[in-house]
Amino acid sequence: MSSETEIQPVIGVIGGSGLYDIDGLENKEWRRVETPWGETSDELLFGTFEGIKCVFLPRHGRGHPIPPSRLNFRANIDALKRSGVTDILSLSAVGSLKEELPPGRFVLVDQFIDRSFAREKSFFETGCVAHVGMADPVSARLLDVLEAESRKLDIPVTRGGTYIVMEGPQFSTRAESELYRSWGCSVVGMTNMPEAKLAREAEMTYATVAMVTDYDCWHTEHDSVTVEGVVKVMKGNADNARRLVKAVIPVLGQKRPLDLSAERALDFAIITAPEKRDPALVAKLDAVAGRVLNKA
Repeated sequence: MSSETEIQPVIGVIGGSGLYDIDGLENKEWRRVETPWGETSDELLFGTFEGIKCVFLPRHGRGHPIPPSRLNFRANIDALKRSGVTDILSLSAVGSLKEELPPGRFVLVDQFIDRSFAREKSFFETGCVAHVGMADPVSARLLDVLEAESRKLDIPVTRGGTYIVMEGPQFSTRAESELYRSWGCSVVGMTNMPEAKLAREAEMTYATVAMVTDYDCWHTEHDSVTVEGVVKVMKGNADNARRLVKAVIPVLGQKRPLDLSAERALDFAIITAPEKRDPALVAKLDAVAGRVLNKA
């Protein structure tokens, strides 16, 4: 295999509620990464795990000061790309929309429905337009490893399912919860869109570990979702998430072929003619799309 199609991965981990570090990380250093899209949720934690480069970002900031609708998703993804990350593991607390997905189960979702509405969803704006493919938003290779290691660790796991992203910060009404169930969704959360879309635009592979904390509010035999109940289950989920991350990094950190669907997503996506591109926007896209724009 030629060096042009083989890469040494750098593993990025986005920690959701209750996850603010990577256990066992060596040579740790918290650093602020500047981006042209504004400030990230927090400093990024750089380090190595068994010799593999890793970058960790607490999605809501350490101590959880930032609500879902105020997350600067573009800055977060740009900073990870700028830091050399190739593969993103996104860890997220979610509510279950199916009886067979009880609290404590991890769902390796493979599809999303985006119902958020108050967020910047693309790096590409007026002056440089691009349309990336999102038919399969999650890396099957990442899911393979996450599933295999979850089973080795006896973590309850289900592979496959649709994550519907609501705006929040309020939880669902019962009518909304039943609507999402009628659409065939598996889990509901507030954070993985536009995160997954932006990761694709930035040509990074992406996978979500959706950690079930509750049955949302549709289940008549369970109490409606409360913060108190969510936090109780979240602590156990966080422990399992830490175990899983430590198990998958050594596997994912091995040299591998390019994932063309993600890591070459921009090859034919930018449709604005070079002479019509806004130089200021092109400059902001240096990390995200420099591979393609610098060829023009």
